[in-house]
Amino acid sequence: MVRLLSALLIGLVFGAGIALSGMANPAKVLNFFDVAGHWDPSLAFVMGGALLVTAFGYRFVLKRRAPLFDRQFHLPTSRTLDLPLLAGAAVFGVGWGITGFCPGGSIPALGLGQGPAFIFVASMLTGIAVARFVRQALAERAAREA
Repeated sequence: MVRLLSALLIGLVFGAGIALSGMANPAKVLNFFDVAGHWDPSLAFVMGGALLVTAFGYRFVLKRRAPLFDRQFHLPTSRTLDLPLLAGAAVFGVGWGITGFCPGGSIPALGLGQGPAFIFVASMLTGIAVARFVRQALAERAAREA
């Protein structure tokens, strides 16, 4: 229960930060990508601030033997640049550039009642389901052929 409440609190803080910084507004995000027009550098400052907080946070937290609500840290171990990683990054970037929403910013936008956010989140969830289905089908096919 404490673990769930801490996740809720962290999500609320993240969502409030996204909303207060204006990053739940797709027009503001798209203006960051419009370097030849009405360029808005504020996204770079938000990302830079997040990077600083994360860098200091990781240094502090990873000195502990384990997280507060788990037995071990769950950090990525692979450093391989493979097709699924690169394709996922490309789809993420194209989707962000077209819509102005990223997954993290779309959820607070739902709470702000932005109609396009509902379409984006529904599309994102559909994409996740399709990707899982395709990945599972490919794994099953590879297992049969082995």
